[in-house]
Parts: sequence; structure tokens; C-alpha cells
Amino acid sequence: MPCMTMSMSGPVPIELIRQLPTPDLALRLLARLAGSDTVNANNTLRGAEQAFEFNQEPDVAHLLSRLSDAWAWLEAHGLLGPHAKNTESVWQRVTRAGHEAAGKAEALPALWASQRLAGDLHPILEEKVRPIFNLGDYETACFAAMKAVEVEVRRVSKLDDSVIGVDLMHRAFRPEGGPLADIGAHPSERLAIMALFAGSIGAFKNPSSHRTVLFDDAIEAVEVVQLADLLLRLLGRAEQRSVREQEPTS
Repeated sequence: MPCMTMSMSGPVPIELIRQLPTPDLALRLLARLAGSDTVNANNTLRGAEQAFEFNQEPDVAHLLSRLSDAWAWLEAHGLLGPHAKNTESVWQRVTRAGHEAAGKAEALPALWASQRLAGDLHPILEEKVRPIFNLGDYETACFAAMKAVEVEVRRVSKLDDSVIGVDLMHRAFRPEGGPLADIGAHPSERLAIMALFAGSIGAFKNPSSHRTVLFDDAIEAVEVVQLADLLLRLLGRAEQRSVREQEPTS
């Protein structure tokens, strides 16, 4: 009779435990845990330990440490949390965010992107852009962020509605005589600020106005939103400066 070989498996294939970076290993572990209503670190690790020892793996302690690191990473990023009815026990659950991330190839970039937006954005972006971004509609979020910049530049500069896009930025921040140009800054700095606003609108707002732009990279999309946030804050300073310049001198 042919010899039969028996084996046991852990929650993640052994070679992946050895090779994957901790975030990727954590998401592999999460995909396995997501099928259960409750999860338990000790049960998971003891079951893995039995499998590793049964298969006579030479690095059991290392494998268990890697799984433990992956579990800690899931907890730290809010993908595992306390069980709703057993908050004082060792039983946990996969959170809503964890279920959304489980098994998705784009889960890690989306997680990094959301963490980059963890702080407060400009109030306009908080209201009009963050909800869209959180839905994963990155193209619309990027367009809305840059449109907000355009609308605010027009409001603060008081330029006509017929002036749009890059032309609006050039007129508003024109180094010599633009309503938003900082006359106290060096001419090269005034030119640079105009180029920053015009380039941002030209690169990230205008293309989306004319054709479909695939912002399928969550990290790139969040950086566009952060660029809009910076522009709005710079614009806020320009508005304050404009108000001071218009105040009567005693």
C-alpha cells in the first residue's frame, strides 16, 4: 500500500508567514478570521503552534512571533476590536473596517490613504470631499477638491465668473497687480505661488472636467486632496492679507 502523509495547516500558509511583510501577512490572516463571528488570539496561535509542531517546522517560535505581530497590527489599525458583548474577555471580533478590508487586493493602499487623511482638512474639504473619498470615489473626490480651490480663488479675488481654470489663477495671483499677489514678497516668490495654483488646477482639475481620469491609486488621490488642502490654506492667508490691506490707516 502507498504511504500516506498527513499534515496540518495554520491560518496562513507557512511560506507566506516567513516571507510576507507584517501588513501583508496581517491582511492574509484577516481574510481567514473574517469568516468567524468571534476570534481569539490564544486559540488561533495555539492551533497554529500545533500545526507547526505536527509538521516539524524548524522555526516554530519565529512563525508564532510573526503571527503575533500580524495580530497586533490588525488591532492597532482598528481591523480587530473588542467583542460587543464580551468586552472584558479575550474574545474579539473583526470590525466593520476589517470586514471591508478582508480579501481585497486594494485594502492596504486604501488603509494607508485613510491614515494620511486622519487629521483635519480645510472645512470646505471636510464637508464636500472627505465623504466622497471615504466611499472610494477617488476621481470625483479629486475633482471636487480642486473645484473647491477654484471657487474660493474666484470668491476671494472677486474676479468675474467668466474667468475660469488656469486663466483665473494667472489673473488672481499675477505677480504685478493680481488681487491675491503678496506685494511684500519677492517677485520670484509671487511668480512661484501663481505657478503653484495654476499648475495644480491645470494638472488635477481641468483634465477631470474634460474627460474621465482614472484616479485608481488611493495614495495618489489622497495626495491630490492634500494639495488642495494646502492651496486653500495659502488662499486663506491671502484673504487675510487682502483684508488688512483694505483697512483704513489712522
